[in-house]
Amino acid sequence: MIDDRTVAHVARLSRLDLTDEERTLFRTQLGSILESFQTLNALDVSGVPAAAQALGAANVLREDVPAPSLTREEALANAPAAENGYFVVPPVIETE
Repeated sequence: MIDDRTVAHVARLSRLDLTDEERTLFRTQLGSILESFQTLNALDVSGVPAAAQALGAANVLREDVPAPSLTREEALANAPAAENGYFVVPPVIETE
């Protein structure tokens, strides 16, 4: 079962500001979703072929062949910010 702390954590990660009513609703909904997955995990699928096999597909992966790529200048051409040949991204720091 999902507790309020887990719902609050997911809401924070999602940048959602939930009311107590919404938190209760989401706790119920998330719990229901997890129960559905537990039901699926309990199914015996050992005799079921993978989707690619069932459709008759063979070797659905492509060969790993080197190909030309963008130059550094081309890759950075549309970047919002670049410095010394690298993308500039804002720092992402989570504290808890």
